[in-house]
Amino acid sequence: MWALKDVPWSEIRDGTLKPVVVLETADGAPLVRQGPYQGPYARYDQFPPHLIDAVLSIEDRRFMDHFGVDPRGIGRALLRNLEAGSVVEGGSTITQQLIKLQYLDSDRTIKRKIQEVVIAFWLEWKLGKAEILTRYLNSVYLGAGATGMPAAARIYFNKEIGALNLPEAAMLAGLLRAPSQWNPIDNFEGARQRTLVVLDAMAANGKITEPQAAEAKTSFARLHPTTPTPRSGSWFADWISPQASEIAGSSPGSTTVRTTLVPRLQQIAERVVKRALDSEGKTVEASQAALVAMTPDGAVVAMVGGRDYKASQFNRAVTAMRQPGSTFKLFVYYAALKAGLTLSDRVLDAPIDIDGWSPENSGGNYRGWVTLAEAFARSLNAASVALAEEVGLDNVIAAARELGIDAPLANTPSLALGASEVNLLNLTSAYASVQLGRAPVRPWGIIDFQAAGQPKTFRVASQAKPNVDLSPYQSDLLGLLQLVVERGTGRGADPGTFAAGKTGTSQNNRDAWFVGFTEALVVGVWVGNDDDAPMKGVTGGDLPAHIWRDFMREATTEPTLNGVPSTEALVDGQGAPQSCNITACSRSYRSFRPSDCTYQPYSGGRRLCEK
Repeated sequence: MWALKDVPWSEIRDGTLKPVVVLETADGAPLVRQGPYQGPYARYDQFPPHLIDAVLSIEDRRFMDHFGVDPRGIGRALLRNLEAGSVVEGGSTITQQLIKLQYLDSDRTIKRKIQEVVIAFWLEWKLGKAEILTRYLNSVYLGAGATGMPAAARIYFNKEIGALNLPEAAMLAGLLRAPSQWNPIDNFEGARQRTLVVLDAMAANGKITEPQAAEAKTSFARLHPTTPTPRSGSWFADWISPQASEIAGSSPGSTTVRTTLVPRLQQIAERVVKRALDSEGKTVEASQAALVAMTPDGAVVAMVGGRDYKASQFNRAVTAMRQPGSTFKLFVYYAALKAGLTLSDRVLDAPIDIDGWSPENSGGNYRGWVTLAEAFARSLNAASVALAEEVGLDNVIAAARELGIDAPLANTPSLALGASEVNLLNLTSAYASVQLGRAPVRPWGIIDFQAAGQPKTFRVASQAKPNVDLSPYQSDLLGLLQLVVERGTGRGADPGTFAAGKTGTSQNNRDAWFVGFTEALVVGVWVGNDDDAPMKGVTGGDLPAHIWRDFMREATTEPTLNGVPSTEALVDGQGAPQSCNITACSRSYRSFRPSDCTYQPYSGGRRLCEK
């Protein structure tokens, strides 16, 4: 009783200690992140029989006959260790190994050994052989960052677990004893020798014939296990993981979450950002950049949070708050249109003094009376401040809020020039509202999810749908943004097709931006330094605009957005999975279970949450 009083029996039985979230890209490929990787939780019938035979032959050949502890195996191991004069073989069964992996610490104490033996008998009684083996194969470490056989199959052979052939299965079984020592990527010869041992054990155990073992040994020489290039999108994975974990909850096994990330677009984004900083960054003293790409309804398809994820995981696209400069003028002119002004109306571009503050135009020149269209295209500071004063700063703030800006906004004249800080993701989604024609657009990154053992796939319902109709002003706003690229400060962003956007530069060139869109994509780019140091003359119209242009040119060379359904397609498309509003359901029902989108009412069985 002393040894067993603190054992978490229910958690061990239910397997709820280590829920697994598996992220996928929009096309269903694994979204492999830096560091340890655990693949989808495989069912017993998904493991190929020759893999199970290989594991049992080398690790616990009496697994199907004992009751969790194998006295014969312990005696055999003890005898061999005495003959060798050292520990050359262990006597633990697979059931005991599972207990060590998931439920008990590694202390070699009498208490822990008592717990191990009793839990082993209890697990055999409660779970049965198939479930114990399934949990073991899904949780054992196999080197190169791979936890579980499904992850190892992906990392070493780029295969699904069910596609492994005999020599591949034998190699993975051989890694169980010493995965770091026999990792085939670092020690191929060691892995090969260990695989031969496994094949011989399978033959001795009657699981394969001697000719089959010989053929497998020959074919193993043709294997070329290599770690696949880590898929792009680590900043994206960091951003979306908390939402994915909320969906998975404490569900046992794995929950597969399909995201909106498009690998090809992510690769283009990382490439153009790195190329720009490598070629121009040092000269202009710009050390960092960020890029966000989304569809007009907010599906984030690419995200670059800095120059190099390995060097810094700080996400400058999501977490960094910076002054947006003249990109904020979009909200000034939207407020003006809502106040009844037109693009042909005139505003005075001349020196202005507001309580001692006198904003200047870039270059120090003023153009007198100009149309709103010209003032916006040329990004005239004095004219924009005068316009903001005319329509009222409260209305400018209201316009920004309507388009989706969430950051605190100071009610001061400098607001019109972007003095209040925002993040790139939020600013880009505000521009997406203009392209979509409805506001506010909220960035989203999860398409659907499916928990292990659940037959249904659930679409993640949008938390808030755009409810403001921008159609009375959309044409004028599009015209303003298009004029910037055609004849204004954003000419450097012109990709050669339809494009609309706005440049932005904060005081002393500390931040430079270009945010805009084509027909299919809305993209925001920021360039600057983490320490807020000024750059050498960098404005939104050069380095950020060039990154934006280069990304758009590569991204639109072929259809790239297949597999990223819009919210409309998800709602209206044939065969679309059922919707599950995780946030609303979890707030409404304490008994809500995300894995099958159900809750427990006061009477009767569980019901589907339809909020």
